[in-house]
Amino acid sequence: MTLVEFLHPLKGSSNRDLCLAAMYFHQRYDGVEELAIEALRALLKKARVPKATTMNIADVLSKSAPMVDAAGKQGRSILWRLTNSGQERVRQLLDLPEHDIEVENDVASLQALVDKVADEDTVDYLREALKCLQVNALRATVVFTWSAAVKKIRDDVFICGASFVDAAVKKHDPKAKAITKADDLVLVKESTLLLAAQELGVFDKNQRGVLEECLNLRNKCGHPGKYKLGPKKVSSFLEDLIGIVFQ
Repeated sequence: MTLVEFLHPLKGSSNRDLCLAAMYFHQRYDGVEELAIEALRALLKKARVPKATTMNIADVLSKSAPMVDAAGKQGRSILWRLTNSGQERVRQLLDLPEHDIEVENDVASLQALVDKVADEDTVDYLREALKCLQVNALRATVVFTWSAAVKKIRDDVFICGASFVDAAVKKHDPKAKAITKADDLVLVKESTLLLAAQELGVFDKNQRGVLEECLNLRNKCGHPGKYKLGPKKVSSFLEDLIGIVFQ
């Protein structure tokens, strides 16, 4: 995740909120607790924030108490630090959970994906996944994100042509219903769909293997059982799907 992606949901927000969010990102993901005004300006420029060059950041920060505090000096420059109140403000703005940095990162990644995907059905699944992740419903996050990925895979597969898709599916499932339209792929087993996708060149063998692992995780999360997963597992799952299916 980049600073551009992190700040994108705040497009049109106040200068104060943009500054706070940039400081939050720099603190959480770059490990920098304190920064001078010109360093903050450089961050805003990097994120392509309009008017970052002319923004009166000193005035913005001086009027942002108690969300920021002066932490000392570096030469003649005041060093500013985001306070707990400032962190809470950014979490509210971006719907970030407080308890886990990995989850914060994944929320931002999913939001960026929602903004990128055009297909409405796929976006609906991703929005549901995003809502689940924001309340730490990790198993539901996996299920909805996989549903979005499968919708995208079906669309990408069918672009290859109905006759080619039908042949690829029947190679791995001779009893499968004939494929004449995109909706027919809904009846194809997802494991078979992945094999057919590799057959058609949508994925290579390694990518298909990773996606099969994602499917296995989805099945563990979607069926009753005692299996529980943590945020790092979800983060890896999301990274694989975004990198392979939604690239």
